[in-house]
Amino acid sequence: MKMLNLEQELQENAYPGRGIVIGKSPDGTKAVTAYFIMGRSENSRNRIFAEEGEGIRTQAFDESKLTDPSLIIYAPVRVLGSKTIVTNGDQTDTVYDGIKEGLTFEQSLRSREFEPDGPNYTPRISGIMQVEDGTFHYAMSILKSNNGNPDSCNRYTFTYENPVPGEGHFIHTYMHDGDPLPSFEGEPKLAAMEDDIDVFTKALWESLNEDNKVSLFVRYIDIATGKYETRIVNKNQ
Repeated sequence: MKMLNLEQELQENAYPGRGIVIGKSPDGTKAVTAYFIMGRSENSRNRIFAEEGEGIRTQAFDESKLTDPSLIIYAPVRVLGSKTIVTNGDQTDTVYDGIKEGLTFEQSLRSREFEPDGPNYTPRISGIMQVEDGTFHYAMSILKSNNGNPDSCNRYTFTYENPVPGEGHFIHTYMHDGDPLPSFEGEPKLAAMEDDIDVFTKALWESLNEDNKVSLFVRYIDIATGKYETRIVNKNQ
């Protein structure tokens, strides 16, 4: 698979929707993740990321303009011991609760489907990272309608053991802008990572479409110690 330059990939797509990146820094010392949200409607754009415990939650920037919180207010990132869960919806809680009960990442998501927002039927994309005892591996999932047919859910899980330094994977909800919005297709895209969290954050944020971007979360976890650094960028300040 050809390795993508994330900046170029994002600059050439005005509306990838919501996206998750997970990988390993080129120097091999950090587990890397990023999550961004975009919006076309006033309701979707009226959001910020706010820290909540070791994770984050979406919040309305202007509460008076919030019309429907059902699919836009959720915790995209939660931490459970050595595991960091990143998703584009309230299935973060589903995975968190499932793992606490002894289920795997994939088993936890069996109770969920794509979002009920026809005709788009937005895919649910999820990722999980495990950093423990100096090791790092991760998995990504997409739950999507069967080519826009809401009667059938297609489930895909991709697992990456001992990832190669400098490599990561990028998955997003939509192939591009459209009406209805076309769901992501194929396996997560191979993407180059950066050693510096601030360089990576700046590159991602500046590459997202200026009109549609809303918020960005980036975290670098030290594989040896489990300690992490986080960056949050909100268009609404």
